[in-house]
Amino acid sequence: MSKNTTSWLITGGHLIDPAQGIDGPADLLIIDGKVAKVGKVAKEAVPAGCQKLDASGRWIAPGFVDLHTHLREPGYEYKETVQTGTRAAAAGGFTTICCMPNTNPINDNRSVTELILKQAQLKGAVRVLPVGAITKGSQGEELAEIGELLEAGCVAISDDGRPVMNSRIMRRAMDYAKGLGALVIDHCEDLHLSAGGCMHEGIVSLQLGLQGIPSASEEAMVARDLALVELTGCRFHVAHVSAAGSVALIRAAKAKGLPVTAETCPHYLALTDEAVLDYRTHAKMNPPLGSRRDQEVLIEALADGTIDAIATDHAPHAIQEKEQEFDRAPFGVIGLETAFSIGYELVRRSQLSRSRLIETLTNGPAKILQRPLGTLAPGAPADLVMIDPEESWPVDPRQFQSKGRNTPFEGWMLHGRVLLTLVEGRVAHEVPAAQGARA
Repeated sequence: MSKNTTSWLITGGHLIDPAQGIDGPADLLIIDGKVAKVGKVAKEAVPAGCQKLDASGRWIAPGFVDLHTHLREPGYEYKETVQTGTRAAAAGGFTTICCMPNTNPINDNRSVTELILKQAQLKGAVRVLPVGAITKGSQGEELAEIGELLEAGCVAISDDGRPVMNSRIMRRAMDYAKGLGALVIDHCEDLHLSAGGCMHEGIVSLQLGLQGIPSASEEAMVARDLALVELTGCRFHVAHVSAAGSVALIRAAKAKGLPVTAETCPHYLALTDEAVLDYRTHAKMNPPLGSRRDQEVLIEALADGTIDAIATDHAPHAIQEKEQEFDRAPFGVIGLETAFSIGYELVRRSQLSRSRLIETLTNGPAKILQRPLGTLAPGAPADLVMIDPEESWPVDPRQFQSKGRNTPFEGWMLHGRVLLTLVEGRVAHEVPAAQGARA
């Protein structure tokens, strides 16, 4: 990522920054890539050469933080690269993304972490924070060098894509993480319960004649992990929650005061297993889309704070990989470029407040990472997004910055468009409508 920064005076916008409790008109002064002033800005405070931007009718918010992205590099560059994935992130308003370790080789050692960070420095459009593996090769058999991964720049550990099935090893990982102050993220799935399944187990799977994955597969592993959190006191984050039963378990754990957080993804908020009808592989992900009741509970949990963040689980695949029989196609959908607008549909339907949506994309995930991000408070990095809440746009994956085309939202007409993304004051993404507002 380029170290070049700029200075901006952004006026006339509606600032939404839940970390500061701001949801109203406010100007913003950025100097040398950092927020200098929020509110009315005196003329004498504006440095010479400052870029001026009229944000009238637009929202200004902190840059989004994604806890769960698959950049595929190294090893699967035909699916995605650090360059294309970070460009997709910027197009979606994300200024910081956490990349999962299921690359080839697995990010289970310092050299892979350093490679990812080097690529991000050279070619990345946004900030990249690697997540290291819990076990060597993510095989669940032997712990990775967790301390080394953290020293190299990893912000958490996870075997995402595969759960750590051995409870003794997971307990040891949590013990180490507790001692090091590290965050553990788990893909909660009982592989014995889910084995052979390719979608949610229910009426739709019966109609299609496909082997289902019961919600108990996720719920059982959430319960196991929460028991280990109670034992170890480790900071723990539940990835991509999809089931109502998991929400109940997380809510109870939080009521006990356990250091537990959780995320869900836009596709679980917008779709149910009915999206798989006609054997649509672009609606195949793991955990699978659930029932209408699961969807309702997830939305309620996001609104009441039981679920802390929206994460994309952006998982690009090559076109030919998804164009197979449903049971053979890989799990995963892309989501960086549609995440905000899918979440905004909940605001439009009065199921989520405007401020809460922004919080789940900014301050919520930043607090989980314990990083000074997700806010436009004075002194913070000038990571921001400008949004036109009134503009509608069609989902055309051919226009995406990502190499992936595997979106379940192709052809949808969405509302709320990201016009401008700044990372430390530098333009990471801009559309013509934003250029016209520059002075």
